[in-house]
This record gives sequence, C-alpha cells and structure tokens, in this order.
Amino acid sequence: MELLSGAGTKTRNDKFLTYPFPSCFSFFSPGSPHLCRKGCSVDENFLSNTFKSLGFHYDVISSILDVLLLSKENHTDNSCFVCVLMSHGEEGTILGSDERWMPVKTLTSLMTSDLCPSLRDKPKLFFLQACRGLEYDPGVEADSVEAPGEFFGISDVPEADFLCCYSTVEGLHCSVFIHELCEMLKDCHLEIIQIMTRVNHCVANHFQSYTTDPDTHRKRQMPCFASILTKDFYLHVKDNTKPDTE
Repeated sequence: MELLSGAGTKTRNDKFLTYPFPSCFSFFSPGSPHLCRKGCSVDENFLSNTFKSLGFHYDVISSILDVLLLSKENHTDNSCFVCVLMSHGEEGTILGSDERWMPVKTLTSLMTSDLCPSLRDKPKLFFLQACRGLEYDPGVEADSVEAPGEFFGISDVPEADFLCCYSTVEGLHCSVFIHELCEMLKDCHLEIIQIMTRVNHCVANHFQSYTTDPDTHRKRQMPCFASILTKDFYLHVKDNTKPDTE
C-alpha cells in the first residue's frame, strides 16, 4: 500500500496541483509468504521511481495502523492525499502486514473531513492493486459489475473530492495495472481522469494472461474507477526557476 501526500495550492482556474513540496509515504504489504502476490516488489519499485521523478519525497511505512495515524496528522500544507494499496485482497477487503483483513471502505473513510479535517476540499486519490481471487475475464460482454464507488465506499460518503480506482473487476487477477499507471503518470500534463482512461484502455486492450492452464490462458483484466472530484487534478511539480504567476 502506497501513501502519498503532496503539498501545494489550488489555482483560480479550478485546478488541483501537487507542487511545490510533494511527499510520498509507501505502505507495501505483500502479506504472508503463501499469499504474496507475484510482482508486488516490482510494482513498488515502479511507484517509487515514478513519484520520485515527479518530485515527490518517497518514504516507506509498514502498517495499516499508519493509515489511521496519517488521518490524525495536520495536512493543512498538503494539496492532496494519494493512497496506492498493494497486497492480497478478497471481497472488498485487503490484507495488512499483520495478516489481518481490513475493509477497503474503512481505509477510505479515514480520510473524510470528519476524521481528517485538514483534507477537507482537497483531492483524495485511492488506487488498489491487489490479487482478489483466482478467476480471469474471458473478455465477454457483461451487463453490470460492482460499481467502484460502492467497492470503495465513496457512494456513502457525504462529501466530494475522492477518486478511487482498482485494477480489475471483482474476482480477477491483476498483473499490469501499476506498470501502466506509472507509465501514464509520466505524462503529467494530462488531467487525472484522462490518465486513468488511458490506463483502462492499455490494460483492457493490450494485455492478456499467459499461463500453462487453458482455463486461465489468454484472459484479460479491466480496471475501473469512480470520481467525485470537483476540479481537474494535475500531478504537476512546480518549476521553482520560474516566477509564480498564479
């Protein structure tokens, strides 16, 4: 699980920006050895390199309790809160480093203005990369899947400025979401919804599983996201060599 916060300002152009002093707190929870998701350390390295290249200070934390502690901190000088969860997950829950299951809705609720007043009116972004079952998607059309807003609990949140994304629909293996997310974040001139739409396109259309099991070979995954952001959000790092004209 990656926790990131960026210090900055909102412009009069109805945009959220992440400059000038963004910081990143990484929560990486592969779980117990028998549940460890393959490739999770590679994902963590991708995230670390990407956010450092965007000017973020990057640090590692090790417990779901740290999420609660962060919700108690003063985020007045931070322009946003970003959380990337990486672990094993099932049925709307995620596994912590203590091998205890935590509802994803509980994590998102910790960042509401009631529990974290200093994040009021600031964008709160959650990305979930977790193994959530052993099934794959054959690529057939479906009438409906669980709404991402319901999965993360933001459908019940009486406030705005949340963006929640997860790597696959319920019951599917994840594999390339973090890689494509990091690649698209490098185009930081794009607004976050544009970035996530491109991530969805790449993962859904350009990748499929490759296994020795015919039941899981050449299957696809489909990322999803739900936004109740009220302004455009850009992962911009301020160029301090230029005068501030905002």
